[in-house]
Amino acid sequence: MSYLSYLTPTLTSPWHTYLSQVDRVLPYLGPLARWAETLKRPKRALIVDVPIEMDDGSVAHFEGYRVQHNLSRGPGKGGIRFHPDVTLEEVMALSAWMTIKCAAVNLPYGGAKGGIRVDPKKLSEKELERMTRRYTSEIGIIIGPQRDIPAPDVNTNGQIMAWMMDTYSMNTGMTATGVVTGKPLHLGGSLGRVKATGRGVFVTGREAATRIGLPLEGARIAVQGMGNVGGSAAELFVQAGARLVAVQDHSATLVNPGGFDLAKANEVLRRDGGIANYADAERVDREAFWDVECDILIPAALEGQITPERAQRIKAKLVLEGANGPTLPQADDVLADRNVLVVPDVICNAGGVTVSYFEWVQDFSSFFWSEDEINARLDRIMVDALRKIWDTADHYKISLRTATYAVACERILMAREERGLYP
Repeated sequence: MSYLSYLTPTLTSPWHTYLSQVDRVLPYLGPLARWAETLKRPKRALIVDVPIEMDDGSVAHFEGYRVQHNLSRGPGKGGIRFHPDVTLEEVMALSAWMTIKCAAVNLPYGGAKGGIRVDPKKLSEKELERMTRRYTSEIGIIIGPQRDIPAPDVNTNGQIMAWMMDTYSMNTGMTATGVVTGKPLHLGGSLGRVKATGRGVFVTGREAATRIGLPLEGARIAVQGMGNVGGSAAELFVQAGARLVAVQDHSATLVNPGGFDLAKANEVLRRDGGIANYADAERVDREAFWDVECDILIPAALEGQITPERAQRIKAKLVLEGANGPTLPQADDVLADRNVLVVPDVICNAGGVTVSYFEWVQDFSSFFWSEDEINARLDRIMVDALRKIWDTADHYKISLRTATYAVACERILMAREERGLYP
């Protein structure tokens, strides 16, 4: 019996969302549809126990995961998240979205994802390091520079990637900088990586806005999640003349129709770790975020945020999915009926994995590019990918999400067919 049999995905679960998205693309796959079941079954799922000694001498156990969804186009690629709500089902969905995302921008990767069910804020730095290193040792049997390359995700960063790289290197007896991306610069990290996902959101958003005749000058932006993704995207939109009118993070929901002072907001975020103490805005109820008058909405937090009920209330003309899986399938239909354009996560937030690919390539060659070169390459890849997807959407008269899946799944399943089955 497959381990998939033990899952009971609900209508709002991330794995159910992913499966629904795959089902919608099946009519556009032609003869390749015979391989479609490949997309619904992760290749490999590893569940590990992560025991560590706490600072007080006690022993704590955490549950960790690493899922490789599909490796037909290359080694696995995907982040590691530390969060108290991490589950196998969530990590499976995130790994599957990575498969689609990498193929959508035509990177030579498959999809993978990992995580530990933990609240990292409750750990000391030494406990966090011990947990990271033990987890890395446990999943070391399936990761590697040519096998599966982790990266930062929710509540992980360059320091955690450095610990992972060092642990893997010590266990293999050689320095392997390419085993992770998102590392500190002096350990083989890439310029432009920290803001790459947010930059991708901006680039695809700029192209989409042009397509629908929405000028960025004076456009009102609402952002959920002001981390690397939402914060970087907001900064680039403001530089382009847009106005940030609403922000929601874990600490508060704030609204200012006149626009946030982004420099002051970033100072509060750096100091407090949340937006709550930003003074020049009105604090409102969390649900009121979905009623804000805006032109562009950027959900850049966690999955499952845009429900059908919330989709009815959204005032934006354009939704840019900075997070993975923020819109439920039924909500997609509501937004489409209301002529709200959604640029889906699997293309919109692919800037991060694209620059991760650049980092991986630079590590292998030990030759590093300037930030201007990286941004130019990123912009070109994102624009070209979106244009291909838009042409597909126009041809079949389908949504950008289904078009992205059509382009990506064709590439994945063609690789599957051409490789054949072994033995």
